[in-house]
Amino acid sequence: MDDLRTTLATFSVDERREFDQFIQRQRRKDKGRMDQRLYELLLLPQPLTTEQILARLYPQEPNPTAYYALRKRLLRHLTEYLLLRQHQRDPTAASSVRGLLTLAQYLFEAGVPRLAWTTLRKAEKQAQQNEQFELLNAVYNLQIAQASREATEDLDDIIRRRHLNKKLADEEERAGIADSIIRHRLRQARVKGRAAESFDGILQEVLREYELQEAFARRPAVLYRLMSIARNAMLVRRDFSSFTPFVMRCYHLMEKRHGFAPAHRYYQLGLLYMIAHGLYRTRRFAEAAGYLAQMHTLLAAGGRSYATEWLPRCAFLQAAIYAFMHRNNESIALLNKLLSETSLTHRDELTARLGLSFHYFAEGLFQKANQVLLTIGQTDHWCEQEMGLEWLLNKNMGEMLIQLELGHHDLALNRLRSIERLLHERFAGQPHPYAYVASYLQLVRSILLDPDVARQPAFAARVEALPTFLPLLREDLQALSYYGWLRARMTGRPYYSVLLELVCPAPADTLATPEA
Repeated sequence: MDDLRTTLATFSVDERREFDQFIQRQRRKDKGRMDQRLYELLLLPQPLTTEQILARLYPQEPNPTAYYALRKRLLRHLTEYLLLRQHQRDPTAASSVRGLLTLAQYLFEAGVPRLAWTTLRKAEKQAQQNEQFELLNAVYNLQIAQASREATEDLDDIIRRRHLNKKLADEEERAGIADSIIRHRLRQARVKGRAAESFDGILQEVLREYELQEAFARRPAVLYRLMSIARNAMLVRRDFSSFTPFVMRCYHLMEKRHGFAPAHRYYQLGLLYMIAHGLYRTRRFAEAAGYLAQMHTLLAAGGRSYATEWLPRCAFLQAAIYAFMHRNNESIALLNKLLSETSLTHRDELTARLGLSFHYFAEGLFQKANQVLLTIGQTDHWCEQEMGLEWLLNKNMGEMLIQLELGHHDLALNRLRSIERLLHERFAGQPHPYAYVASYLQLVRSILLDPDVARQPAFAARVEALPTFLPLLREDLQALSYYGWLRARMTGRPYYSVLLELVCPAPADTLATPEA
């Protein structure tokens, strides 16, 4: 295994392009750069052996010594690129504090202590405002070490501040340990078949053991970290009905007792998004929209540095919420505006286009839905590498249903077969979490072969007999969307109307008498 290749393979399409430009930043020898050529070879879909790379780089005579020197140069480029990217993308101000600390160290070494102390005070202020306790500890240690060089502050006062901060830094370390232990215990619970074990119970036990009960209720960073673990566990189990009230209770206790300072903006946005998404998945759409409105207020009031990450996610969730509130036209307008007016990452753009195609499909605008998916313009392999298998399955199933609705049954059948091949290639008959997809495809195949079959009682019986699919309908709106299409075919009614009835059933006294 080539570790350098493995690292480069983790880059998104945008990051690969950025790194390629970074390699050429010095504009020396633009053509025929060997380090750039090695980078291109390492990114080939089919891995090359060392001998094959040598033969391509040095066709006249293989030169292992030059090759390994070239790898070191490329690794150096990679390290510098990642450091620069971390500095540019860091939302916590840690990079800025590190930069000031490095500058202060240089100024002391260069014999400019007065400016060094001014720089250290700036670093201290920024670290305090942004709760960078570990870095603040380094600032105080440097202040103590340089206290004899034109210091304008009392050494005893610096030491006192250092000791107070050290307690908070230790608390941060304990929170990191607790984070790892909670993740480990959740994995153990799943392996031993105790997936339903209470996360709340595990959390409270670990918080007591590491004396973090107060920090959990007082520190937004600790709360956000632990809620992220909880959310990942619940996403696997799709247990939003228990997670959502839990994170809401924790958020509002934090808000009431301690509040959120500007330095906590990132964590506050993250917690609000968790709540809004959980409310959406539990079909409390109006409440979810309310929490999204709070996110927009925060972003407008001073969280603009986080807009690149959070605004697209807010738009995707807002569009999904509108769709289930009889406002699908607003969903379409929102995503079209996002695509036309916002600079999106590749991942966000693909998410937006797939979502937009769903909203057009729900309106019965199948041609427009098809056109949106065509604008993706990438192979299945590329989409899977960039977005993952589940996203690719959703895209391909959407294409299949669109072609079926357009009357292109041959194209729909081809796409159905490609999905079956994909599942077979990835899992080769082994148990996998997409078994319900294979069962669903069999029903779609029956409709392709005979469009009238969906209206027959035998077909309804097959739908109700799907053991791996129907349990998902309780929590998974995505699965419900696919099921809604089957129901629309079975009843001969518009898909969007059926979907809304499934998501938000009418009160019992207004329902028609069910068929015998």
